[in-house]
Parts: sequence; C-alpha cells; structure tokens
Amino acid sequence: MRPMANRLTQIATRTGDDGTTGLGDGTRVPKDDLRVAAMGDVDELNSTLGVLLAEPLPDDVRELLVVIQHELFNLGGELSIPGFELLKMDAVLRLDEALAHHNAALPRLKEFILPAGTRSAALAHVGRTVARRAERAVVALANQDNAHQAVRAEPRQYLNRLSDLLFVLARVLNRANLDGLGGDDVYWKSERLARTDVD
Repeated sequence: MRPMANRLTQIATRTGDDGTTGLGDGTRVPKDDLRVAAMGDVDELNSTLGVLLAEPLPDDVRELLVVIQHELFNLGGELSIPGFELLKMDAVLRLDEALAHHNAALPRLKEFILPAGTRSAALAHVGRTVARRAERAVVALANQDNAHQAVRAEPRQYLNRLSDLLFVLARVLNRANLDGLGGDDVYWKSERLARTDVD
C-alpha cells in the first residue's frame, strides 16, 4: 500500500471520475459496491458524532464519544481492506460496559419515547439511526456470496451495541440540562393510550 502521507497530498485525484473508487489494498471497485456503501455509512456515523461533540456535553460522555470516533475510524479502515482486522473485541466490550454504566442511572422505560428533547439528545438519536443503517450495510456486505468480501463479526457487533448506547446517551443528555432545557424523555402519546386515559 502507498503511505497515507502520499495519499493526503493530493485530495482531488480524479481517479473516481469513472464511477470507481480505490480500496485500502489498492483494488478498484464500483462506487455502489456494498463494501463502499458500508464504509460510507460508517463515515457518516462518525461525522454525525462529530456534530454531537460540538454541543455542550458531560465530560464522561464527551470522552466516550471521542474514543468511539477513533474506533469508528478503525472500523472504516478494516472495511476498506478485505480480510484485514483492525477493530478489536475490546472495543465491543467497552461499549457493553458504557451501556451498562449509563443505563443503570436511568429510570426504567414504561412508554415509547420520541427522538426529541434537547439538541444534543436529538443528535444522539440521529447517530443511533445512522448506526442502524451502517449495521444493515455491514450485514448486507457479510451476506454477499463472495469470499473476497469476508467480514468479521466484530464490526457488526460494534455497530449494534453503538446504536443501543446512543439511545441510552440520548436519554442521559435529556437529563443533563446543560442548556437549561433538559429534564425528561419525550414520550409518544398514541391515540389508543389517549382513549384509555379518557375512559
């Protein structure tokens, strides 16, 4: 592979004008290839977390999200090189620990909640939905009948845990009250529940 420094000296290479792009191992594939789609969704997820990090956040949440951004970069690197291993199982376990830690401090959910509340919580919900899409893209890639496209279980597991964690962090951020607007989740009010209340 060419050194990364050489790649970054020329951003507009024009090599993609024919509808193909280069993977990390130097091979070229169509830009609608399932591997490229998965890489793009992971990149979008990382960018979404970058927007969230621009908001006021509790220190522990900020530190966690910065670590996650680095791990997502590792995940993108792994996806860009078929057969390469970069994301470690430790990263999945770290998400499990963070999920258990933050969820333990929250009240038990008895109703569905809307992806709303404070701006930071809403952005966490956007990240959650992008993580789900990235997970679907990785699953589609793994299910593709092509040995060259082999995908390990860790990327799928990481994205699955991350979407759950972002849901929990959205609830945490709604309660953080850093902008004076926090307090609670925004609950879904169904017509059925409304009729029950009236009766």
